[in-house]
Amino acid sequence: MESDTSSALIRASSLGLSFGKRTVLANVDIQVLPGEIVTLIGPNGSGKSTLVKILLGILQPDQGKIWRKAGLRIGYLPQDFPLSERIPLSVARLVNLNGKAGREDIRKALDETGIAHLIDAKASGLSGGEFQRAMLARAILRRPELLVLDEPVQGVDFAGEARLYSLIHEIKARFGCGVLMVSHDLHLVMGGSDKVICLNQHVCCAGVPVEVAKHPEYARLFGPEARNFAVYTHHHDHVHDDAGHVCPVSPGDRHG
Repeated sequence: MESDTSSALIRASSLGLSFGKRTVLANVDIQVLPGEIVTLIGPNGSGKSTLVKILLGILQPDQGKIWRKAGLRIGYLPQDFPLSERIPLSVARLVNLNGKAGREDIRKALDETGIAHLIDAKASGLSGGEFQRAMLARAILRRPELLVLDEPVQGVDFAGEARLYSLIHEIKARFGCGVLMVSHDLHLVMGGSDKVICLNQHVCCAGVPVEVAKHPEYARLFGPEARNFAVYTHHHDHVHDDAGHVCPVSPGDRHG
């Protein structure tokens, strides 16, 4: 991995990976800047989680380059985290599996996600939404500069999904971190992301949600009705300059 002199937290170019004769990713470019939410969308098997694992260093690509900010702190919420009811794991222990954080730091992280009162509860007894909040607390425990979330609302009902996405926006605003997210929830992420990358082994289209929704590849993958999801926009506390960099704006200049 090489150093990057730009403002990106992480940036990759021309990434490719194959398993045998099967191409998983081909010629993928991506970057995440401080203070923005970048969401990966695409059909099952499109390579979204594989791309995340490459960026995290869990998998090694066959080709391409990755640049990461020196000393970058990353918080990661994985797609799958099996938890057996036979293991008496408390929420505090779940959040602090590596054993390096003190109880007060654990409590603060849980407070950030709204479940500090469950610190001593049995992790396997949590509801879907509570479990995802605990996992989000685990991801933010050390105040990451980059938050990587792979399907962060799995097992959560629709109302809970909206609350969790709202919480992710609040955490991003409080920490000033960049967020790289994988999601299938087009109705929420298309209006709640700064940039969207539509992946299907390669980058089919990428950009701000409204522009991605107009792309023929987006309609081909998700159906023409999916174009409507991009009209539900979130309120930004920043704008993007011509180079895609995040620039703060005053309250009077904010837009939905």
